[in-house]
Amino acid sequence: MEAQSVLKQALCYHCGDELSLSKISYDEKKFCCIGCRNVYQFLSENNMCNYYAYNDNPGTRIAELGHFEYLDEPAITRQLIDYSDQENTIVTFYIPAIHCSSCIWLLEHLYKVNQAIFNSRIDFLKKQVTISFKHQQISLRRVVEILAGIGYEPLISLQDVVKEKSNSVNKSLILKIAVAGFCMGNVMLFAFPEYFGLSELEKNFQHLFGWLNLAFCIPVTFYCARDYFKSAITSLKHGMINLDTPLALIIAVLFIRTTIAAIFNTPSFADTLTGLVFLLLMGKWVKQRTYHHISFDRDYRSYFPIAINVLKEGKEKPTPIHEIVMGDRLLIRNGELIPADSILLKGEAWLDMGFVTGESDPQQKVLGEIVYAGGRQIGEAIELEVVKPASQSYLTGLWNKENYKVSTKTTNFNDSVAKVFTIAVFVIAFSAASYWYYLNDSIKAWSAFTSVIIVACPCVIALSTPFTLSAILSVFDKKDFYVKNTDAVEQLATFDTIVFDKTGTLTSTEQANIHFTAKLTAYEETLVASLLYQSSHPLSRQVLKTLKIKTILETEHFEEVPGKGLKAMIDGIEVYAGSKRMMPFNIDSAENGGVHIVINNEYKGCYAVEQQWRKNLNQLIHKLQHEFKLALLSGDTNKDEQYLKLIFDEKVQMLFNQTPHEKLNAIKQKQFQGEKVMMLGDGLNDAGALKQSDFGIAVTDNINNFTPGCDAILKGDSLHYLPNFIQLSKDGLKTIKVCFAIALIYNCVGLFFAVQGTLYPLVAAVLMPISTITIISFTSVATRYFARKNNLI
Repeated sequence: MEAQSVLKQALCYHCGDELSLSKISYDEKKFCCIGCRNVYQFLSENNMCNYYAYNDNPGTRIAELGHFEYLDEPAITRQLIDYSDQENTIVTFYIPAIHCSSCIWLLEHLYKVNQAIFNSRIDFLKKQVTISFKHQQISLRRVVEILAGIGYEPLISLQDVVKEKSNSVNKSLILKIAVAGFCMGNVMLFAFPEYFGLSELEKNFQHLFGWLNLAFCIPVTFYCARDYFKSAITSLKHGMINLDTPLALIIAVLFIRTTIAAIFNTPSFADTLTGLVFLLLMGKWVKQRTYHHISFDRDYRSYFPIAINVLKEGKEKPTPIHEIVMGDRLLIRNGELIPADSILLKGEAWLDMGFVTGESDPQQKVLGEIVYAGGRQIGEAIELEVVKPASQSYLTGLWNKENYKVSTKTTNFNDSVAKVFTIAVFVIAFSAASYWYYLNDSIKAWSAFTSVIIVACPCVIALSTPFTLSAILSVFDKKDFYVKNTDAVEQLATFDTIVFDKTGTLTSTEQANIHFTAKLTAYEETLVASLLYQSSHPLSRQVLKTLKIKTILETEHFEEVPGKGLKAMIDGIEVYAGSKRMMPFNIDSAENGGVHIVINNEYKGCYAVEQQWRKNLNQLIHKLQHEFKLALLSGDTNKDEQYLKLIFDEKVQMLFNQTPHEKLNAIKQKQFQGEKVMMLGDGLNDAGALKQSDFGIAVTDNINNFTPGCDAILKGDSLHYLPNFIQLSKDGLKTIKVCFAIALIYNCVGLFFAVQGTLYPLVAAVLMPISTITIISFTSVATRYFARKNNLI
């Protein structure tokens, strides 16, 4: 303990580097430079010294601050920010210095540094921070200067920094593999005489080959294996042991032994060294390729498959989001999400930016003003012109923003597994080496030590869960079931109650038999069509399709009341459409459901809607009610209750005429009773219930009506696969357990031979990437097997 205390006193309290000759101290703490002292002083003055509670010496050495004057230029800042309104600005930075839990704590407490920064969240895996701030109180330049001042200077680029960095890392890795492979091949050639017992015949060349082997080992050790040494040194500075620490130790010892062999003309370890580094880099490349293939941040087209209405030659054309280009004219109705940064061309825009900022107060936009992606229109239909293509990461990040910390938690879990396992491996390795040294067999001692450390890599155990769940995600995607992330896949296997909405969920929005109970004039039909045109509700779309009106009149004071209906002033006439509860006076009609019409305070009749039920609905409910508690919450009348009783069990709770608030309270009540609830709704009137439920699924057909609070999007045509999706998620958890078992068996078998000194280090290096490939292969095979068993492929 005393030695450890002395060691800490000899290092910088902030970054862990060695102290300089000039003594720099503050608050009885010693620092290597003025920059580190200033950061500590800054944190101390702002009561943020908890930063040092999570790790020893968590900071990085502070270089001279860059010049950020260019961030005062509006033309540059507009390209950097994600979102901006009258008060708030949101920006995302890539910060290379993020490396531990202290970094996360500090960057998520930036509001203590400056109150104008009201929110900051970390994506640990991407090393990104998303910062929300009041731009009238603090400038973007000042935000960057604060980050740089505390040792987290962002890497600023007008391009996709993370993507570019990822590509550059892959190119660098491929180059290192090429160098290591070239050197390994030549070392093997020089070692052929020794392999075939010919070294005695050519002793004159033996010494020369030894020095040539050393020459080839130098670039392999100091270039190809450099990242292992950097990672190991960094982790040791912070009092941690990561996966790269034992590998760096092995490489260093092998290089020293190779150098000694070259000097004293003894058998070389050059082939083991170059082969080990080559195979380790190949294993890393395989892992990166696998991560790329089953990327957790799937393409945004997977998350947002629903078409957007693009206006071409005055006609609506449903267009997939990924086909939207600059200059397209979009039609956005009430409740629909804006997919790309655009300029408002027509209509009155009131935008709910809660998806982006968390603030629910709607913002008004005027003609010609920029409208940011992620906003949801509240009110009449508007027309926009796209000025920036749909971002591949922005919309995905918005939908998934609640789970930024989940990624960090997963990383910490893996790190903890790796730390415990690595310590155990070190104990076994040193014990085996000590045993053989005790028996005076230094060769076996060395072989046992190196083999144990190489063969018992815990990364396979730590990666089995994300690999399995990501493979399941890809199966879901192909069946039009778009689950938010791997954590949601696990949740899918744990609930016991399913709650259905009716309209747009159990019924199809594509087909319905509609007839009007009275007679409307052509002008009145135009008024009704102009009102319904503004709404994205399934009933509005169905009735509008039957009217076939080409002329749409200007709409004023449009309002859509969730669960009730629509009203607006059109051509100076007040028009209502919706349920009886929406009408301005009591109406006498035999039709309880449908879309009732009131024009200029005169009841005109009702559009009776005979819903078309989803295909295979009987079979779906029959399968589910044997395993789960079912319930129905409908905002519609009870006109279909008798039919539904034929499908559902008599014990199933059915509630009709439910407002969105009543649906939300019903979900809360079930959760209060200890039930884990899955909710399926159309994403419009069910937004609150979907968000409140333990697993919310927005069922949709061909309009952009999912809610940000949902955990998954399900195409209506795939609803009958719901039991199959649930079962596959349960099978996935079984697969994870088997993966753990395989990894443990592999490690136990490998360790059994390694401790005996019979497993050559080079063979252990071969087995390490093979184990990763084994898990990947098993995951793929098992997932395909269970997917086929559940009729999903």
